[in-house]
Amino acid sequence: MTKNILILFLLIVVKVEAQTSTFSTIDSLFENGRYQLALSQLKAINPPTFLSNYKTALIYESIDNYKQTASYLEQALIFKEDKKASLKLAKVYQRLNKSNEAVLIYENLLAKDSMNLVLAYQLGKLYLKTKSYKKSISAFKNLIKHDSTNAYYSYQLALAYAFVKDRDRMINSFLDVYKKDTTHLKAIAHLASSYSKLNEKDSTNLFIEKGLLLDKNHINLNKLKINNLYREKNYVETIPLLLNLDSIDTKETFSISMLGRVYYSLDSLEKSKKYFKKLYRVDRANFKALTYLGHIAMKEKDYKTAGFNYTMATFIGKEKRDEEYFGLATMFYETKKPKQALLNFEKAYKENSMNYNALFQLAKISDAYYKDKKIAYKHYVKYMDNFQERDQDADIFIKRRISEIKKEFFMKGEKLE
Repeated sequence: MTKNILILFLLIVVKVEAQTSTFSTIDSLFENGRYQLALSQLKAINPPTFLSNYKTALIYESIDNYKQTASYLEQALIFKEDKKASLKLAKVYQRLNKSNEAVLIYENLLAKDSMNLVLAYQLGKLYLKTKSYKKSISAFKNLIKHDSTNAYYSYQLALAYAFVKDRDRMINSFLDVYKKDTTHLKAIAHLASSYSKLNEKDSTNLFIEKGLLLDKNHINLNKLKINNLYREKNYVETIPLLLNLDSIDTKETFSISMLGRVYYSLDSLEKSKKYFKKLYRVDRANFKALTYLGHIAMKEKDYKTAGFNYTMATFIGKEKRDEEYFGLATMFYETKKPKQALLNFEKAYKENSMNYNALFQLAKISDAYYKDKKIAYKHYVKYMDNFQERDQDADIFIKRRISEIKKEFFMKGEKLE
């Protein structure tokens, strides 16, 4: 009996030593890039073991074959639970866009080790990715309780609040990030953008400047600064920023478009024309390039070119094209074609019912063109009903004409309405 046990023990020892020798050979092959030979030797092991499956998974991972990596890790975990293998499988699942499967692994691991903050952090980010925003908020709040100094916990919490559109808590969380880490550029950029949307100029400019001190070429912060300067009509100050942005953000057309607009506002028409022609060359769908080329032609009194550009813009444009129809109408009016002008002012107003200038011009030209003053009167009344106090001069003119038309119809003994 004792002899049989001893023989069995010796057989096990021999088998283990043989496997150890085999794995050493496989490891050596893999380390030297002979992964195909290593794989063939691993697959020859019969019966397979946890270690043979795990090592096979590692080789497939090294050559970016994540489907096979996941398959062999799954097979390895049938033999035994292993934290390292489970974590690797969770990461592979994420690469394969199987985030929900990764979540289950992290939840299972965290249930056994609730104080593992690294696991909790990864799980919180996965909750964000899988749109489990309430769980994500709860996870990051809990992490902050355990480590209130970690800026990244607050940053992820801010992102979670952004997804649930909780603006105030989002901003407060980004501010918390900044308090913990004044060099956290992503949080600073979010704060600048958030305050810009709230039209809080001082806070916006504060965080723009803080961000640009950390990275003068930060694209979104430069765009925010340029837009603010443009709105404040500080056109000259935008030019060096735009030229720099154009050199670092070559794939985007923002800088080309804005340079065209800035030079147009400065009445540098040739420079403006150059940038809008370039914009149209690189982005044929950008109908606003044609719109501005139409505006430039109008300033140069080149009405034929203006008409061509405005017309092309109305064909290409998919958004509101009231500016383009307004431009066409103005061109027709300048070239003494009031009927076509009226038609296009009407199109401009139909395209955008908030364009009070289009309605005013429609009313005014109708008044001059048609003998029947009821047409102009209806437009004047509509303007006063919807846009009174938008333009003081227009209000004065319209009130006078309404009064005169009423008087004219009264004197004739005719009904106006």
